[in-house]
Amino acid sequence: MKIHEYQAKELFKTYNIPIPDGGVAFTPDDAGQVAESLGGFPVVVKAQIHAGGRGKGGGVKLAGSMDEVTGIAGKIIGMNLVTHQTGPEGKRVNKILVEQGLNIAKELYLSIIPDRSTAKIVIMASRAGGMDIEEVAAQTPEKIIKVFIDPLVGIQPFHCRRVAFGLDLSASVMRPFVSMLGSLYRLFMDYDCSLVEINPLVITAEDAVMALDAKVDFDDNALYRHKDILAYRDIDEEDPLEVEASKFHLNYIKLDGNVGNMVNGAGLAMATMDIIKLAGAEPANFLDVGGGASAEMVENGFRIMLGDQNVKGILINIFGGILRCDVLAEGVVKAAEKTGITVPVVIRMEGTNVEQGRKILAESGLNLTTAADMKDAAQKVARMVAG
Repeated sequence: MKIHEYQAKELFKTYNIPIPDGGVAFTPDDAGQVAESLGGFPVVVKAQIHAGGRGKGGGVKLAGSMDEVTGIAGKIIGMNLVTHQTGPEGKRVNKILVEQGLNIAKELYLSIIPDRSTAKIVIMASRAGGMDIEEVAAQTPEKIIKVFIDPLVGIQPFHCRRVAFGLDLSASVMRPFVSMLGSLYRLFMDYDCSLVEINPLVITAEDAVMALDAKVDFDDNALYRHKDILAYRDIDEEDPLEVEASKFHLNYIKLDGNVGNMVNGAGLAMATMDIIKLAGAEPANFLDVGGGASAEMVENGFRIMLGDQNVKGILINIFGGILRCDVLAEGVVKAAEKTGITVPVVIRMEGTNVEQGRKILAESGLNLTTAADMKDAAQKVARMVAG
């Protein structure tokens, strides 16, 4: 789950991680009130969307007066902000963050992420702050510092010193940086984060360490432990179909293709998307209904796929184990009867109660196409959407 920069900074504040003074605004008048409370100019006006690259897209502006604040806020709020992370469709800006400007002497990059290959937590840092870290990694990988931490042991002072020395920090900045990094790690672990990133982390001319930006992502599977974090969820930033799927505990991700697919098991879902592409079509979604799905979950998954206007055909690929084939068939029939089938549907299923499942589909009177195997199913649905 992603949250906005201003929300991440609220969390930072509870862990005594230094941030600029500021506040969120939903209208130009709100922005003016926040700017007035800061007591001086310049101030920074920043669009709040779940995407990076806001500055390059025109979503971050410096204001030197109250008129500039309200004028810039009026232009940014309501704009469709396009960045390299939003895609060409962009995202609508509904809120902004207004912050006190800083006297910046140095910009750094800092993040904490889990590293699956080593089963450790890795701190990544670089002197090339303010830039896209992917670009730095590709062109100058030697500029990236990595420090690995055993999560069973936790962060130690030497970890922090290693990062600080790698960033070539001065003695006056060393102590506040080490304290801040320890707090950042605790936040990461306490909230089961999948990413904590500050880009840039700045050193001011007064030798203060400050998180100028903040990005925090959370592991969805751990959110049941953090009910307070769920209040930060902004469904306006999420695809409506993905929001609907989450209500029924369906693993659904919308894609740009034209073949909707429903599968039980993430590995089989990935293989299904691959074989759809090999057959010459494009998957419209990732949808894993899970091994223990009920007929109701299958019905809801089917309905959500049909709600995607790009879907021209549906491929259902199920290996019956815990989710029996007859349960799948019942769910498909119920969904089809309630929503009405407007696109061709190809079904391939094998496993537990497969004959009962095929009988339910055959006796339903619905226009459903069965397939012998995955290759046959993919080729059939590809021909249908092409025709």
